[in-house]
Amino acid sequence: MPRLHPNRLFPCLLLFLILLVPPRPSPVSAQQKPVFACDVDGDPRLKQLGFCDKSKGVSARAADLVKRLTLDEKVTFLVNAAGNVTRLGIPHYEWWSEALHGVSYVGPGTQFSSLIPGATSFPQVILTAASFNTTLFQTIGKVVSTEARAMHNVGLAGLTFWSPNVNIFRDPRWGRGQETPGEDPKLSSKYAANYVRGLQRSDDGSPNKLKVAACCKHYTAYDLDNWKGADRFHFNAIVTPQDLEDTYQPPFRSCVFDGNVASIMCSYNQVNGKPTCADPDLLNGIIRGEWKLNGYIVSDCDSVDVYYRSQHYTKTPEEAAAKAILAGLDLNCGSFLGQYTKGAVNAGLLDESAVDNAVSNNFATLIRLGFFDGDPRKQLYGKLGPADVCSPNNQELAREAARQGIVLLKNTAKSLPLSPRKINSLAVIGPNANATKTMIGNYEGTPCGYVTPLQGLSLSVPTTYVPGCSSVSCGTAQIEDAKKAASSADATVLVMGADQSIERESLDRIDLLLPGQQPMLVSEVANASKGPVILIIMSGGGFDISFAKSNDKITSIMWVGYPGEKGGAAIADIIFGRHNPGGKLPMTWYPQSFADKVPMTNMNMRPDPATGYPGRTYRFYTGDTVYKFGDGLSYTDFSHSLIEAPALVAIPLDENHVCRSSSDCKSFDIQDAACQNVAFDVLVTVRNKGKIKGVHTVFLFSSPPALHQAPQKHLLAFEKVSLSPASEMSVRFFVDVCKDLSIVDEAGHRKVALGTHVLHIGDLTHSLNVRI
Repeated sequence: MPRLHPNRLFPCLLLFLILLVPPRPSPVSAQQKPVFACDVDGDPRLKQLGFCDKSKGVSARAADLVKRLTLDEKVTFLVNAAGNVTRLGIPHYEWWSEALHGVSYVGPGTQFSSLIPGATSFPQVILTAASFNTTLFQTIGKVVSTEARAMHNVGLAGLTFWSPNVNIFRDPRWGRGQETPGEDPKLSSKYAANYVRGLQRSDDGSPNKLKVAACCKHYTAYDLDNWKGADRFHFNAIVTPQDLEDTYQPPFRSCVFDGNVASIMCSYNQVNGKPTCADPDLLNGIIRGEWKLNGYIVSDCDSVDVYYRSQHYTKTPEEAAAKAILAGLDLNCGSFLGQYTKGAVNAGLLDESAVDNAVSNNFATLIRLGFFDGDPRKQLYGKLGPADVCSPNNQELAREAARQGIVLLKNTAKSLPLSPRKINSLAVIGPNANATKTMIGNYEGTPCGYVTPLQGLSLSVPTTYVPGCSSVSCGTAQIEDAKKAASSADATVLVMGADQSIERESLDRIDLLLPGQQPMLVSEVANASKGPVILIIMSGGGFDISFAKSNDKITSIMWVGYPGEKGGAAIADIIFGRHNPGGKLPMTWYPQSFADKVPMTNMNMRPDPATGYPGRTYRFYTGDTVYKFGDGLSYTDFSHSLIEAPALVAIPLDENHVCRSSSDCKSFDIQDAACQNVAFDVLVTVRNKGKIKGVHTVFLFSSPPALHQAPQKHLLAFEKVSLSPASEMSVRFFVDVCKDLSIVDEAGHRKVALGTHVLHIGDLTHSLNVRI
């Protein structure tokens, strides 16, 4: 969505180590009172209003409120800067706040001030996803919501946060891939549900209450911002029913089914000729109808205006407003529905009852948040305040999250970890070596305080720092100074990669090469180095670093994503062995040839041999890779033993089912009732064969029969384990045949394929025959 940055910057709290956050003056005076409705203490007459009666149900309270409003008042509640009704004790409320990886200043609903100058900035989502740790996903969400509630109590934040971004990272050039959990639908679904649970779940266990309201975005098939003249405001994503069902939709479905998310945000783009925010099949049909969303549907900012003015989807603004609301849109980020909905009603394009339905969904969400329960300082989270933001525990979690996500991609002769006793000098080189804001990516907030890579490393050994380039664009590299430092140091750390000038919202990459003269700098420094060379890539998307992968002088390669405010400490922890890396890549790293041949605008996931199109993501891509999905090394070695898995699974179909009378039956629809109760366990023993403690992700993949252009391999489940040296642990996976082994046919229907499915666990394979 369009970014709304503060006009001035804020002071940041310094909690430990020597931190590099410059003072930031406050854009607002610190408010002491939160925004809320039904202030019965201030106005006892409000007790008589049904929507202020906490003993009533959510739907009854929302209905009572709507019937008291005029049409003019109702339309003011269709936009993010919602109206106020003084006679009913309802103040203005701002819906737009963000919390992608910490409470953010993006969006007008949240500010920082001298009272709370910063919030914990966790790693950008793509790195947290690399941990493959569902517990971590939820724990981060819980901390973020605690800090958000604390800020709400002092009037600095709202209660509705338009996060997370769960779009599939389909193309490595996408500037917003950094915001997502990666390319795999299963991982993205697990991240989505767990982060949403962390944000939303009420501490009192009530299913009808929300701690804060999350929002999964951007629905759907949205993963192009601005590439070679194609932009998100005009792009029509041509998506097959098959790809929509098995790639683009699963994370959103999981948000609703598994996370009980309070909101879904529709995107700017069209899908197969229809703007998503005006498509009744996508909104009312799927989100409300099939998935039963308990919440509201919001547009990306100005999406309705975009499909009217830029896409020319309707002839009049009133028609655009009517189409949005009739499709199922409840809230417009922007002002469009506030301006044109009344006109749509007056013109007969829209019944007022449809407006009632939309604002009821919005009010119901605020009721679940306690907005209509009076002063939040007298409610469940009333004791939260400034001391609960940027706490030492929260900042340590940010460091731990970065440690868990960082991926070790190369480690020749186990040159890492470095020993502080043997390394007396360290050359730290590169445009991201002393990075601060770069580490937190986009949709950021003011962090509690940074630890840069240089600072983190300097705490372990004496360092010599050479930037090497004035910026990540690296137009002219300072090669001689860098070579001199590397030639005299016991070890060299190169911190290269990208920042928001290379990849961000509204900016997709054109190529997959390190920017400017970065490759030259890396190679020259490596060749001049005296000791081991560690190359660190700080980025959201992957790069073609084949030159470094094959260079024997570069002994180790690490990808650190955008590692958050404590990223430098986490990097040092791994380099010096205080933490054993266990992160795994959540996306494929492609060679430059992929970007040369494949346009971003092609939404097809499956390869096309007739045209040479190689497909996308590890599930379908048939070309060469630099690194694969799931790659990631450890300082120890793990082995797997398969203890239990069936060789045969029989599906008890009804006697009249067509497959019982046809020998040609290759698959059947999962809607068949008999399939719903078929499941089995896979039991695996994992052993740490090394001499140090390590964490390990156990992946369970399946290669289905070659039917319906099925994936060549897809992830069924994963589990994170921690093992002491020479110890082992059993991991049990529960496999639901209909849910986990199903594939999607060309018409978008989920089927169970009959025949041989091959299960993969590490280097192990196991054949499983599914038959009737």
